[in-house]
Amino acid sequence: MAIDIARRKFIAALGGAAASWPRAAYAQQQTQPAVGFVSGRSADGSARYLAAFREGLKAAGYVEGQNVTVEYHWLDGQYGRLAALMADLVRRQVAVIATPGSDVAAVAAKTATATVPIVFGVGQDPVKLGLVASLARPGGNATGFNFFGEEVVAKGLGLLHSLLPNAVRLAVLINPANAPIAEATLSEAQKAASTVGLQIRILNAMTPGEIDAAFASFANERPDALFVSPDGFFSSRSGQFVTLTARDKIPAAYWNRDFVAAGGLMSYGTDLAETFYQVGVYTGTILRGTKPADLPVVQSTKFVFAINHQTARTLGIEVPPAMLSIADEVIE
Repeated sequence: MAIDIARRKFIAALGGAAASWPRAAYAQQQTQPAVGFVSGRSADGSARYLAAFREGLKAAGYVEGQNVTVEYHWLDGQYGRLAALMADLVRRQVAVIATPGSDVAAVAAKTATATVPIVFGVGQDPVKLGLVASLARPGGNATGFNFFGEEVVAKGLGLLHSLLPNAVRLAVLINPANAPIAEATLSEAQKAASTVGLQIRILNAMTPGEIDAAFASFANERPDALFVSPDGFFSSRSGQFVTLTARDKIPAAYWNRDFVAAGGLMSYGTDLAETFYQVGVYTGTILRGTKPADLPVVQSTKFVFAINHQTARTLGIEVPPAMLSIADEVIE
């Protein structure tokens, strides 16, 4: 009898302890700082960049699920969601809003709050975008990484012209929903046109269907080449672009080597993994207590010029040896 009573007490105590474990784990999770991660890309095809962001967090002392919670918001080009999304993140008082690789998301975050820390990764001058007072002394609630979007567009167009010196008609595809990048691309394309005598045709696309429609328009007015503007949504559609350019035999230039790895002709741009990593580092640094105002904006130092030699051969393009010699990556 005494043994049965003792056994029942032991089981009851064990059951009480077990019941407390989920509550304890939940309480621990609730005490972790929350990061609102917002990207214009889709989750598909972003594994390398997500790993870089997490590695940056880890370098600053934070591991997701252990001492920080990250809420991921992949827009897949639906920039119209930004205002409501940012308002919600601010209302719930997340510890940091991280916007790697999206100028329009960074601007939306800055518009939504002057107090919640923001870590951005932008292609345009963050001072011109109104995100910081200066690169060395941001002076507000935002800081981050600048990967020189305008310079990338200018250099990419120059390399495309060197590869196709006889090209005259250039189609430039932009996403008008991503206004900062779209405007910068238009400006650089117009400069290139006046310098080397290109005829520029601007095409807009904000959805997969509109990308298809842009290519369908080539049946009436075929370009000699295509330049795809830097954009997070376009990044998530690399397979679609490669399929369409192969079908229509259109030489195309991009800003991200992922397009070239998928079968695109050429690209020039920053290593986006570096952007995501640095945003992760600064996010962790702010979680440790450093203010964004005290963290200078970091500028990109790594740019990649990639050529898919096999695609060039398929298109009947002879890549000059001088271009092959300066390429950082040649895919055979």
